[in-house]
Amino acid sequence: MKEGIHPKYEKATVECACGNVIETRSTRGSFKVDICSACHPFFTGKQKLVDSAGRVDRFLKKYGLQDKSKKDAGQAAPEGAAE
Repeated sequence: MKEGIHPKYEKATVECACGNVIETRSTRGSFKVDICSACHPFFTGKQKLVDSAGRVDRFLKKYGLQDKSKKDAGQAAPEGAAE
């Protein structure tokens, strides 16, 4: 290999918004990400809506849909119901 034309491949840390820190190597250096494998729904199996600037709410309002989490919370047993 030629000398002086390749970038330095140094140790780097990747910090996620959830607090997870990953040690790796990179030519870019250390950086921060919004979603990592510890909090991404594909890897965790949990649904999590990442809402940027109210886009999910705007979509639900536009198509007349209800948010499942709000819908489930509203279906609690009515007061005075037989137990």
